[in-house]
Amino acid sequence: MKKLFLSTALATLMALPALAPAQEPKQGGNMVVTYKDDVATLDPAIGYDWQNWSMIKSVFDGLMDYEPGTTKLRPGLAESHEISEDGLTYTFKLRPGVKFHNGRELVADDVVYSINRVVNPATQSPGQGFFSMIEGYDEAAEGKTDAVSGVSAPDDSTVVFKLSRPDATFLHIMALNFSFIVPKEAVEEAGADFGKKPVGTGAFKLAEWTLGQRLVFEKNPDYWISGVPYLDSFTVEVGQEPVVALLRAQNGEVDVPGDGIPPAKFVEVMKDEAQASLVVEGGQLHTGYITMNVTQPPFDKVEVRRAVNMAINKDRIVQVINGRAVPATQPLPPSMPGYTAGYEGYEFDREGAKKLLADAGYADGFDTELFVMNTDPNPRIAQAIQQDLKAIGINASIKSLAQANVIEAGGAGTAPMIWSGGMAWIADFPDPANFYGPILGCSGAVEGGWNWAKYCNPELDKLAAEADSIVDPAKVDERLAKWSDIYMKVMEDAPWAPVFNEQRFTMKSPRMGGDDALYVDPVSIPVNYDYVFIKE
Repeated sequence: MKKLFLSTALATLMALPALAPAQEPKQGGNMVVTYKDDVATLDPAIGYDWQNWSMIKSVFDGLMDYEPGTTKLRPGLAESHEISEDGLTYTFKLRPGVKFHNGRELVADDVVYSINRVVNPATQSPGQGFFSMIEGYDEAAEGKTDAVSGVSAPDDSTVVFKLSRPDATFLHIMALNFSFIVPKEAVEEAGADFGKKPVGTGAFKLAEWTLGQRLVFEKNPDYWISGVPYLDSFTVEVGQEPVVALLRAQNGEVDVPGDGIPPAKFVEVMKDEAQASLVVEGGQLHTGYITMNVTQPPFDKVEVRRAVNMAINKDRIVQVINGRAVPATQPLPPSMPGYTAGYEGYEFDREGAKKLLADAGYADGFDTELFVMNTDPNPRIAQAIQQDLKAIGINASIKSLAQANVIEAGGAGTAPMIWSGGMAWIADFPDPANFYGPILGCSGAVEGGWNWAKYCNPELDKLAAEADSIVDPAKVDERLAKWSDIYMKVMEDAPWAPVFNEQRFTMKSPRMGGDDALYVDPVSIPVNYDYVFIKE
């Protein structure tokens, strides 16, 4: 067995945040956050949107966690874990003395129950498929058995997972909201209302939920990380139009407008020195891209796909959205492990693109269609792409449709080209594997799949499986190098034209403290509530 974490070495780590704040954190106070839409649920088995994601993270915990403001894994409710030599058995030791909000102490059976609950088809969890590598998953997911055979609790402090295949992403899955631990008695008591009456082990507990108005979260005095959280409470006000929320933030009534800075106000805010000083910018695990259906002429020719890559003026498209992104060179965003630093991608070169088209037999260009979601700014981005393509002889008519219709056409393989904006992939967890299988692997290139390019390279699928079989933490660099190679080969085949990596811009009030990274936390969008504090 290879011991990954030694509990004796973690005491100091778990008592302190990973980021050293600019000033000593202060305890107390209430932070106000606003959103336009009401919160759907706080049930970790069900919630799957960016708005409730970080609230759920503050109410519940998983066996694994991330260092605040980063994508670096660290222990959570499990103080240590071991992986067998063959990578098929994970043994977690639970942290002693952790209590649910109802006062009961966490035990290993709670972990087994929580995983079984998500996999059980009756729960209708959108996260069910994340656990497919665990032995017995198929039978449980199909409702043939009541429990996943590969999850067990030999004693109150030990949880054992047996996998059907080695999977280096498994520890990330254990840090995903869907794997967060819930108490059976609270779920059964609340029934369908558990999402409105959540009980977890997290830094905050829900104190009030007035539908359509606000949610109030209060500090958990028994939280297992010493000194955290710093806030006494935070209030989420819903039903707030983003423009109104921004005005209230400018007036000092709101600490964080959760929907971000409205596009129509972005330039105005950034030109005002006082307001701009309150803006925090950070990368997201996101890439906006153009897909090309490799099963349809003319995109079945790699020269054509490369020509499209060379035709796109990414800097100009970034200007269309007021500089709220950085040009992309590859499928992975810069903040994702496995990103190939220094790779410049396809150069913007219209003459070179024309030559490639001629080499492919399309010297006179061709006609095609570009599908796009019909909400701003996506039609404007599509028009910029259309102009770039026209400059090399490609006449792309724009099909501006509702999101569902674009997704349907992409899944059916009837869309020659798609601009992914508004539907672009944002990683579920910070690992390069999550960007490959669903949107570039053969498994996604099926009817209804999210691989809209219908790109299937069995050799790359094989390399991806090999990369994810490397579970030894001492070989993480080797694994990431393999993923880098995979994405470089994807770029050679060019099923996509990566366009930009969207940046998140948020505003915080002058009284809010904590490292800026906490306000653009890549796994706790839009803010890591547990580690921010009020300076005043």
